[in-house]
Amino acid sequence: MKKKFKLTAVILFLILNPLGQRAVFSQSLSSSELINNAKEYDGKLIAYSGEVIGDVMLRQEFAWVNINDGQNALGCWITAAMAKEIKFTGNYKFRGDRLEVIGIFHRTCLEHGGDLDIHARALVKIIDGRIVNENLNSDKLNLSLILLGALFLIWILMLFKHKSKRI
Repeated sequence: MKKKFKLTAVILFLILNPLGQRAVFSQSLSSSELINNAKEYDGKLIAYSGEVIGDVMLRQEFAWVNINDGQNALGCWITAAMAKEIKFTGNYKFRGDRLEVIGIFHRTCLEHGGDLDIHARALVKIIDGRIVNENLNSDKLNLSLILLGALFLIWILMLFKHKSKRI
């Protein structure tokens, strides 16, 4: 199934890549590399991958998504059809879908108020998101109960001390 998505992404890349557009990736670039070398990558076709975080913000036939590669999050401008592929966005309760975006990197996008962004041409879901099950840490629970007991004991001793001073 994943091979099918990769093949689809390569075919889309070859179809959508305008003549003369130089691709600057053999693997996904990191957000730090894109931010630190923004001038070099400006206007070029790049690949960037990471976890979708926050909300998918629909804007008519397009949408904004933030993709975090573990270092930084970059805004990606995708079509509404691409946005429909996103099932989970990362937050406290969910691990977001992991995507690879192939698109044009903009150091200062004039269309979007001068922000740094990526205009997606293709989107590949690498890993599906999921619900995050938080397990209760029994060590922390036990320590909390011990500290609560100690606090209760101190409170009782303070009450007795206070009553003995009145007599």
